[in-house]
Amino acid sequence: MDEKIFVTRSSMPAYEEYIDAIKPLWESCRLTNMGQYHQELERQLKVYLDVPEISLMVNGHMALEMIIQAFGFPEGSEVITTPFTFVSTTHAIARNRLQLVFCDVKSSDGTIDEAKIEDLITEKTVAILPVHVYGNVCNIEEIQRIADKYGLKVIYDAAHAFGVKYKGKGIGSYGDASVFSFHATKVFHTIEGGAVTFSDKNLYDKLYNLKNFGIRGEEQVVSVGANAKMNELQAIMGLCNLKHIEQAIAARKERWIYYKEHLQNKKGICLFEENDGVSRNYAYFPILVEESYSMSRNDLYDLLRENHIFARKYFYPITADMECYIGQYIEKGLTTARKLSEQVLTIPLYEELKWEQMNRILELVC
Repeated sequence: MDEKIFVTRSSMPAYEEYIDAIKPLWESCRLTNMGQYHQELERQLKVYLDVPEISLMVNGHMALEMIIQAFGFPEGSEVITTPFTFVSTTHAIARNRLQLVFCDVKSSDGTIDEAKIEDLITEKTVAILPVHVYGNVCNIEEIQRIADKYGLKVIYDAAHAFGVKYKGKGIGSYGDASVFSFHATKVFHTIEGGAVTFSDKNLYDKLYNLKNFGIRGEEQVVSVGANAKMNELQAIMGLCNLKHIEQAIAARKERWIYYKEHLQNKKGICLFEENDGVSRNYAYFPILVEESYSMSRNDLYDLLRENHIFARKYFYPITADMECYIGQYIEKGLTTARKLSEQVLTIPLYEELKWEQMNRILELVC
């Protein structure tokens, strides 16, 4: 009973597989600057994710910062986004000196409420930045209709949506750009890492300059840039993990279904709706603890923790209520987002989670 069960666990290739893969790199001492492994991972991910273009980054947060910057929005422009997300989403907008405009979310799946977007659009609005939260896909068609009507960019935070497909197409092929996280806790990881996917080929050079100091030659710096490159050790980890991604998702699916079968009819426990036309990646298993449940969400969180099960309140508080953002944004009511944040509890889910461990969790929840 002393074994700790965390909400997620990094997927790892066999030790020997990774060691064999890095041996040529070790001998070459060429560890970074977008070398052969970086280039190969870009090629393979472009195919796997079914996207027109892709640019790898050091992490998902910098990927989001870089793509926002690449669009060149005037300082102070407004971006409509969701507060029901990891704070990275919000920080990336703020750090680009853009005005945050928070839109409420839907209780059905936690994604941005597309019916409330238009009321938030002003002459200063330049973009919509929705989140495919937990891999639940936003209402892509309606968001795109609104964006087209008002001439706005659509940048999706797809950090939770690696490998997800919508209507047979890679989720990263929608909108003007999508951002993925390859953090160690994600379905697919490169230890740390991320990527931007997009269709406008001109963005590739812009992103290249932004992530590599604007350097285009030994004595040529064409623009002001940062350092957001993915190194070769990360890229090799990604190449190894990509070989096993289908098995990893299949194992997650088995466990996701097992949870669902045991919890979908439990009084006081509510599950998010499943989107039509979506091929899931089973990244997370969030539950909503309602008033009719035998205890509060926080009490259940504490009970699990006392039993060495470390669930997470993804996402509480909403980012709009974090200390650094209070009074720093525009909104017209975030009732649903705040309610979900007070109900949600994400329970452990990963491909190596043992069945007896899942039963321990279910016994405590049920």
